[in-house]
Amino acid sequence: MPSPAISAPLPWKTAWVVGASHGIGRAVALRLASAGVTVAASARDEAALAGLSAQAEGGIVAYPLDVTDPDGVEATVAAIETDLGAIDLAVLSAGVWDPFSIDDIDIAAFRSGIEVNYLGTVNAVAALVPRMRGQGRGQIAVVSSVAGYFGLPRSAAYGPTKAALINLAECLRTELDGTGVTVSLVNPGFVKTRLTAKNDFPMPFLMTPEAAADRMVRGLVSGRFEVAFPLRFVLILKTLGLLPYPLFFWIIRKFVSRK
Repeated sequence: MPSPAISAPLPWKTAWVVGASHGIGRAVALRLASAGVTVAASARDEAALAGLSAQAEGGIVAYPLDVTDPDGVEATVAAIETDLGAIDLAVLSAGVWDPFSIDDIDIAAFRSGIEVNYLGTVNAVAALVPRMRGQGRGQIAVVSSVAGYFGLPRSAAYGPTKAALINLAECLRTELDGTGVTVSLVNPGFVKTRLTAKNDFPMPFLMTPEAAADRMVRGLVSGRFEVAFPLRFVLILKTLGLLPYPLFFWIIRKFVSRK
C-alpha cells in the first residue's frame, strides 16, 4: 500500500539527492519532487537517472556523478547552484553493500565501502558546508543505517562504514551548531532494494523504499537529529546495544545467522 502524500509546502526549495538512481535515494527524490521541491539527482547510473527525471516530468534534474571523485563532487555542487539555485537540503545516500565472509576476505569490498559509503559522503560534505555556512542556512542528511549501531555477523565490510557515518554526523551537528546549517542522521532498517536482495537471511521489519522515503522526509521536516525507522526494530537494536558484552554476544550467537 503506498504511503500517504506529504503535505506541501515542504521547507526546501532545492534539494540534492545523492544515490538517487535506485532504492531509498530514488524514492526520496520522487517524494520531494511530488511535493514541489526542485530536485538535483546524482548517481553513477546515467540511464537510471534519465528514467527518474522523465518520471518526475521536469521536477528532477539529473547530474551524473561518482561520489568518490572529490573534484567531480565540487563541480557538481557548483553546477547545481548555477542551474537551480542554492541547495537547501542535501540527502547523502550513496552506498554499496557486500556481505562479508570470513572464509573469503575481500579487501576490495572493504576499500569500496570506505570510498563510497564514507569518503563519498565526506566529499559531499566538504563541498556543501562552506556554501551553506555562507548562505546561513541548509540541511545535510547523512544516510547511515541501523547496521552502524554495533558489529554484526557478515557486516564487517559495511557496518564499520555506517558506524563512521554516525560518528561523522554527530561531529558535524556539534561543529555547525549556531551556523544555520542543520545536520540530520538517517538510520533505516531493512529496505527492499537491489542491495538487500543480496541477503540470504531473514530481514525483520522489511519495508519498501517508498515507505522508507516517507518516514525519512517526515523526520527531516521535524528537524530532529536522528531519523531512525522502523521504530520497533530501532528500539530492539538500541536496547541490545546497551547490554554487557557477554550477554550481547550470547544473543548474537543464538539469534543472528553467521552463514
